[in-house]
Amino acid sequence: MMDVIKQMKRITTILLVFLAISCHAQKGIAITIDDVPNTKNYIRNNNQNVLFEKLDTLNVPYTIFVNEGLLYKNGSLENNLSLLKQWCADERVTVGNHTFSHGRYSELDIGPFVMDIIKGQIHIGKYMGDSIRYFRFPYNDLGKDSIQHTRVNKALDSLNYNVTPFTIESSDWMFNAVYLHYLDQGDTAKANSVGNQYVSKTIELLHFYESLSSNQHQRSVHQIYLCHDNALNQMYLPIIIQHLKKNDYQIISLQQVLTDPIYNQKDNYHKKWGISWFYRWMSTKEERYHWMTLEPDFSEIETEFEKITKHNKT
Repeated sequence: MMDVIKQMKRITTILLVFLAISCHAQKGIAITIDDVPNTKNYIRNNNQNVLFEKLDTLNVPYTIFVNEGLLYKNGSLENNLSLLKQWCADERVTVGNHTFSHGRYSELDIGPFVMDIIKGQIHIGKYMGDSIRYFRFPYNDLGKDSIQHTRVNKALDSLNYNVTPFTIESSDWMFNAVYLHYLDQGDTAKANSVGNQYVSKTIELLHFYESLSSNQHQRSVHQIYLCHDNALNQMYLPIIIQHLKKNDYQIISLQQVLTDPIYNQKDNYHKKWGISWFYRWMSTKEERYHWMTLEPDFSEIETEFEKITKHNKT
């Protein structure tokens, strides 16, 4: 009888492992949006929260990371708080902290940085209570060395925050600057061309990380897409989401993505640059460099961004 029970337990364990592997073999991705709320864009849209409304029609879960300092810029605090409250009230939204002033941790002492985190949860804390558990570093700057990394991780643990990783980001901030440049010039055709390039490069980069995941981890890893609350995404993030669905990705919550055991792997990168967690999990800088050189070419938008930036300074 005992042998039968042991055999049944063994079979049950194997089945559970198989189900877990099967679950994570399905392609899943979480959408995360930094620098919410974009109060400047809100005014530009005549106090209409266009990105929020577009996402609402798609009925997908997503996570926002709030910079509360933005509430005190562009327009009245009362209107901006109404904007933030609209984001926080949606049951599909997970709300995270992105600090108050969006400063680089590597350039700050631990004390001021922690105070900026605490200051960044005042209003979202009123709306969300104790449910705020996710923190994303501005610029994904986790510190300039292992000492800074260790100090801030201890501080975040004491504040009951989980560091939020990402696997893919496609420089939407850079595309957005070029996109707005052409919109402001009245050249909608060129602006739309930039937006379409953003979509195609994002999908191309996603396929790259799929191949990296297969090579490094022998399976499809649940991914986390990082983008921003901006004019570009209010038009083109819904298109990217539709492309993801066509590529057999399920849009799932950040909480679901983080159940993938890959996110329990050690972070081996202790510098300030905001690289994908795929690279952080690699054990050597040579391996990181090798894969980085294989990434899709973004030189066209980089050149255009630099040209426009230089022109605006003159």
